[in-house]
Amino acid sequence: MSGCTSDLEKKEIPDVSAIDAPLQINRFEQDLFSLDTNNLKTGLEGLEAEYPEFSEIYFNAVLRSKDPDYAPEGNEAYVRTFISDPSVRHLYDTTQVVFGNMDEVKADFVQALKYFRYWFPDVQAPEKLTTFISWFAMGGFIFGDNELAVGLDLYLGDTYPYWQIDPSNTAFSAYLTRTFNKQHMVVKSFQPLIDDMLGRQQGERLLDFMIHNGKKLYVLDLIAPNTPDSVRLEMTGQQVEWLRNNELEMWSHFLREDLLYSNDLSKIRKLIDYSPNSPGMPPEAPGRTANWVGWQIVKAYMRLHPETTPRELIGLKDAQVILDGSKYKPRR
Repeated sequence: MSGCTSDLEKKEIPDVSAIDAPLQINRFEQDLFSLDTNNLKTGLEGLEAEYPEFSEIYFNAVLRSKDPDYAPEGNEAYVRTFISDPSVRHLYDTTQVVFGNMDEVKADFVQALKYFRYWFPDVQAPEKLTTFISWFAMGGFIFGDNELAVGLDLYLGDTYPYWQIDPSNTAFSAYLTRTFNKQHMVVKSFQPLIDDMLGRQQGERLLDFMIHNGKKLYVLDLIAPNTPDSVRLEMTGQQVEWLRNNELEMWSHFLREDLLYSNDLSKIRKLIDYSPNSPGMPPEAPGRTANWVGWQIVKAYMRLHPETTPRELIGLKDAQVILDGSKYKPRR
């Protein structure tokens, strides 16, 4: 794991053992698939009464069974077909084998919530985790008072044959599906909450994106300080090592190619969005290299300004202010 661990391991990690972080896990998928299809209308009414906020999102936006354009036969008929389909039933059975016992998963989430409450005491912390399956449509979202929802079918393990679902769909590329496992669940599940906390970045330049995404990684580092960087970055250990060894070269590339202040999305997209590589760099360079550099800039800023709280960092919207205040010098 050398080269993969967090920089927080080199400094003191706060003791959060005394912080209470209650978490209730609700197995929506179990309740959905246990409905009696002969009395589905009554069953769905009871399910929606039990999960009022979650079911509103699930049936309208995830399953889209209440969208007349997508499901013209209506919600009840669509749900009956969904939970009766042999392929979907097999997927459900698989999720129950992999996630039959949620004790370990719950412990990981509770630990992350303790750190979340420590660093962000003024933010409503999640107290519920609702699980579901969506036929590979969505990995998770937040709802209600920052409650977490997790799509179990996108965490079945990197040996699950995701590539067979739709070989033409790049969402099931190997560099992405290798992270569809329990080890990545906590980090990925907190990302929608962090996105909501940070809002949208100010500006459309590469610098704006890289500092904004660097702040996200910084917050993830606070919430999951013992998580390897390879998990936090959703990269391999070798790719993380490449980033560490080529920080100066990446920064020089951004400056030499006039990318730092470019807002040409066609030139900068793979530097900030999921991609198997970063254009203009060696083939071993992963995508999203700019995010990693942005993270280093944010950490440099926070080292020089220790009086700045994480909440105050989130409120700093001007990327240039953070860059200037960091006095960033890439490591050789």
